Amino acid sequence: MAKSEPQGRPVKQANKRGAARLAAVQALYQMEVGGTALMETVAEYENFRLGGEIDGETYRDADAAWFRDVVSGVVRSQTEIDPKIHAALPTDWPLSRIDTTLRAILRAGTYELSHRKDVPVAVIVSEYIDVAKAFYTGDEPGLVNAVLDRVARSVRGEKGGDVGPRRGEAGGEPSA
Repeated sequence: MAKSEPQGRPVKQANKRGAARLAAVQALYQMEVGGTALMETVAEYENFRLGGEIDGETYRDADAAWFRDVVSGVVRSQTEIDPKIHAALPTDWPLSRIDTTLRAILRAGTYELSHRKDVPVAVIVSEYIDVAKAFYTGDEPGLVNAVLDRVARSVRGEKGGDVGPRRGEAGGEPSA
């Protein structure tokens, strides 16, 4: 009797949202550095990157609607988002001094905290800390935590604070 191959676990919606957040940060970075337009960038990601393979690199399947909402929301609300981030940064650190990738992470997180009230603060903060960890090994994830925590207090009156165990860590639950 032939041994059957184990079936892949279905991708949970939370994992698709996490992948959408990562892709949104990459798209925002691409738009800022490369000067590409919103519609062009979103179309490229939806048609070729989300769940696709480019140059041997496989991109995780992502919630395309979530990706679109975050990217277009940041672009649409940037004049409202940037002052919130600036107010949450140390006084001697203007937003323009922040690395482009880190700026994209903070903008996406601030957009969600401001406009996606259906998602708990701790989930948003945790997810964007995870995104920061995908790009940085230094203090940047801690900065993301601190800034998004301050933003959460100002826009929702809630503290993101210590978000506890992250996905993949002991006791960590998948997030939204």
